[in-house]
Amino acid sequence: MRIHSRAVHVSTSATAPGVTGSPIGHAFAMSILDASINTLRGEPTSLADLDGKAMLIVNVASRCGLTPQYTGLEQLQQTYGARGFTVVGFPCNQFGAQEPGSAEEIETFCSTTYGVTFPMMEKIDVNGDDRHPIYTELTETADAEGHTGDIRWNFEKFLVSPSGDVVRRYSPMVAPEDAGLVADIEANLPT
Repeated sequence: MRIHSRAVHVSTSATAPGVTGSPIGHAFAMSILDASINTLRGEPTSLADLDGKAMLIVNVASRCGLTPQYTGLEQLQQTYGARGFTVVGFPCNQFGAQEPGSAEEIETFCSTTYGVTFPMMEKIDVNGDDRHPIYTELTETADAEGHTGDIRWNFEKFLVSPSGDVVRRYSPMVAPEDAGLVADIEANLPT
């Protein structure tokens, strides 16, 4: 699936909320790379700042049975970060209220408990009417079982190539050290 190709009709010359860039006539291409997001520290950014890197995008939570996956995610960051790869964490409180903390509490937990060095974004919704535009695009991708649509739980993962293609979607139960996931990352590192 190519994430650079979604056209959105706009009735004025303004861009849509949460999307950077200028319109072309009354339509523009929407990409997860262009969608506005804040870092966990509240600094405006977009995934375009990571363009050219392979990314593993993960919705995360601090009080989930899968929270120990942070260890494996950080190991991926340490192993492949210098080779053009990054994990990107998106805290979400939509599953069992397992990410209730403030941005400061999330940052402290991740850094002190798991030594997280990869980029963490602001807490967002990944499902429902307030789903962030990045996840609107990502959830169109099917996982190995053919599931598309709503995120099922914390720690669902999406591998995005350096050129911005969504390569694969992984169930929350796929651990970061899974041999298939690691092979997919290695196959998508920039050359």
